[in-house]
Amino acid sequence: MAFDQVKMMNNLRKAQNELKKEIIEVEAGDGAVVVQVTGELKIKNISIDPEQVDLDDIEQLEHWLEIALRDGLAKAQEVAAEKMKPLMGSLGNLGL
Repeated sequence: MAFDQVKMMNNLRKAQNELKKEIIEVEAGDGAVVVQVTGELKIKNISIDPEQVDLDDIEQLEHWLEIALRDGLAKAQEVAAEKMKPLMGSLGNLGL
């Protein structure tokens, strides 16, 4: 039984490390804003194409940022859930 617990914990750590390396990229405003989010739900990078941004319409840029961040975090959550799903059923066996 202890071996199974160690194996499960190792698999969980491995999945968490893989999520650190996973990068999800989304864009808004036809590429005006590009956001990269890690599988750990951390913002890695935000890029703004100045040629596509009208500085007289900052509200539009804010809207694009909101969309890109929302979509990036949602997709990262989906990726994390899929990666962790096979492990979640076995966690009950660990007494957690």
